[in-house]
Amino acid sequence: MKYLVIGAGGTGGPIGAYLTRAGKDVTLIARGEHLRKICSEGLKVETSWDDGFTVYPNACEMEEYRERPDVVFVCVKGYSLDEATTFLRKIAHPDLIVIPILNLYGTGERLQRQLSDVCVLDGCIYVSANIARPGVIYMHGKIFRVVYGVRSQEEDRPVLGKIREDLEESGICAIVSENIKRDALQKFSYVSPMASCGLYYDAVAGDMQKEGKERTLFVDLIREIEKLAQKMGISFTVDLVENNLKILDDLAPSASTSMQRDIAAGKQSEIDGLLFEVVRLGEKYGVPTPAYQMVAEKFGSR
Repeated sequence: MKYLVIGAGGTGGPIGAYLTRAGKDVTLIARGEHLRKICSEGLKVETSWDDGFTVYPNACEMEEYRERPDVVFVCVKGYSLDEATTFLRKIAHPDLIVIPILNLYGTGERLQRQLSDVCVLDGCIYVSANIARPGVIYMHGKIFRVVYGVRSQEEDRPVLGKIREDLEESGICAIVSENIKRDALQKFSYVSPMASCGLYYDAVAGDMQKEGKERTLFVDLIREIEKLAQKMGISFTVDLVENNLKILDDLAPSASTSMQRDIAAGKQSEIDGLLFEVVRLGEKYGVPTPAYQMVAEKFGSR
């Protein structure tokens, strides 16, 4: 199958690199100096556990793409979703499968309303990676898992299994979810608390991996999302705190979130979807969110 990955950063970069290394037909959408380095020197993946590898994927800007993909992984920041949606409309066809891999909850449903003629799934990813420098992705931990699925079982189709096979053959743990709303919220219950706690205390993973105020806030934020889920009628099959602490503790101590890095660099960030949206959901469902409100009040001016 022909894969297209929109975005070559901390999520799209690893997906595109691993698929390319396995010999899959994949094109990366990137831009700027990052794209120029990929085209001239390849895409290098550096890791915290080995020497990494370099691949030479097809890569271009949106405007240059002329193919007809079977599967599109949308791996952009939430604030770039409108641009990606406009591009998707141009390449859409009835058999296209779109898998949004964003940090924000509910992206697939929102995207489906704007792309009514294609199948838009929901998805999430467990990976800690970022662009270390143009042309180079650094992975902070070994966890690399992509979860995706249809929101309604009537929309299920055999091609989802083929996508899973291709991802697994590429060294990516892939799960076709039977309850993607639950599983996507479970992922959000990790990334949102880590980003919010990291932002509040200017903390990295190592600060949250030891007992103290950072770890306590991380847990409090998870518990508030757990209470929200109950009000939303979503039940989890794991203990969220135990599950998310295990993910956190497996990271390199230097790991942080892209939201923190973007805000520190004065760039546009996903703070609205990762922080303020939880406060809004709490108000909508009548669930107190004092820990999230504390963080939100500190950064409300943003």
